[in-house]
Amino acid sequence: MTDITRRNFLKTLGMAGLATAGLASCGGKNEDKKGASKAEGEIPSDKMEMRTNPTTGDKVSLLGYGMMRLPHRPKPNAENEDDEEIDQEAVNKLVDYAIAHGVNYFDTSPAYCRGFSERATGIALKRYPRDKVFIATKLSNFNPATWSREGAMDIYRNSFKELQVDYIDYMLLHAVGGGRDSMDELNKRYMDNGMLDFLVEERKAGRIRNLGFSFHGDVKVFDYLLQQHDKYHWDFVQIQLNYVDWEHATATNPGNIDAVYLYGELQKRGIPAVVMEPLLGGRLARVPDFIVARLKQRDPEKSVASWAFRFAGTFPGVLTVLSGMTLMEHLQDNLRSYCPLAPLSDDDMSFLKDIANAIAGLNSIPCNECDYCMPCPYGIDIPSIFHHYNKCLNEGNVPNDRQDEKYRRARRAYLVSYDRAIPEVRQADHCIGCNQCVSHCPQRIKIPKELHKISEFVENLKRESTII
Repeated sequence: MTDITRRNFLKTLGMAGLATAGLASCGGKNEDKKGASKAEGEIPSDKMEMRTNPTTGDKVSLLGYGMMRLPHRPKPNAENEDDEEIDQEAVNKLVDYAIAHGVNYFDTSPAYCRGFSERATGIALKRYPRDKVFIATKLSNFNPATWSREGAMDIYRNSFKELQVDYIDYMLLHAVGGGRDSMDELNKRYMDNGMLDFLVEERKAGRIRNLGFSFHGDVKVFDYLLQQHDKYHWDFVQIQLNYVDWEHATATNPGNIDAVYLYGELQKRGIPAVVMEPLLGGRLARVPDFIVARLKQRDPEKSVASWAFRFAGTFPGVLTVLSGMTLMEHLQDNLRSYCPLAPLSDDDMSFLKDIANAIAGLNSIPCNECDYCMPCPYGIDIPSIFHHYNKCLNEGNVPNDRQDEKYRRARRAYLVSYDRAIPEVRQADHCIGCNQCVSHCPQRIKIPKELHKISEFVENLKRESTII
């Protein structure tokens, strides 16, 4: 395999535009504890729900470990708080605990954690027999500089080197359907350069055991690739599925397609689904207080997050449900959902449909805080701005009724919390609408439009504070 330096590899991959915020992703910003209400109790080590891959017969754990938000720590002699590295010791402990409780599917990518996720995953899993775990990674050639066959091959070969393996269990075309011109991008990334045909041959040679793709956004690409199932024989497809996006994906984000359609199309063809975003980027673990109250009233013993995991796991065509778990308590809570799985009843499904209707009506920004939009060339902290706005909206702390006797206090509280959450030089008013971030967003959010909306909202609050 080509021996390239990490600096050259990251340059080739185009990480500066896509994953340089990766260690922020690794740090668990998405794991806001508000409303999470962890469940308690012992976790059996031999009760993990297992699903069978119809192609290979793999017995796969229903809980899959997403290696995108790994724990991190400051580098030795770090000069600032952003100078961090993956905490390999913490990763090893999490992996050990997960495997001891039945987890055997680990999902990574060259684009995760500033390009270091594959390496950390390889180090953690190398301590176990190779046939004890299933390793999934992706051909993450997002940057046009890597659309050539040579550029894509460098990424593919480097994955073997970083993971320290001679075969990959689950290989994905990464985030198809998410670009501005998604069909054209699909052709340039995987078709015109012959990479998809090459991956098919690699599967025949045994260096790839299962071949699939992760889907983001444009349903034309999804339908097209499924129409090619007889030619490529997709062993699995990774889709976004949760109880809100089941029927409300278009409501929460006009660029998406409802999961009920995606799952149904896979079922028609007998293709297993790998689920990503079961918590909708963490938003279903930090729902508004009135939603928390309804969930806890329904079942006081279950955590808020567990409802989302049980929902995803209830569908028999789901092979595994991925979760990016930063802390041991997150891992333990998710294990309780699947050790063993208690499938949702029809009444539970109806209850969650009502919950989904309520959440979809909140008009929040559908940001999953993946940080793919970072870094902004103008220093704007896009994910934190959206996180703050959504958090205030969900908690009912966005001042909008001037007739409310508490309006003045709410206005001041919002402005103070905004300044505390995001430094002034990184706030929304610095957006010039360059649109560099838009093509990187897997949720297809019109980021400048949302930033300008928040900026105008903040400026109006400030203006009123000087008048009243």
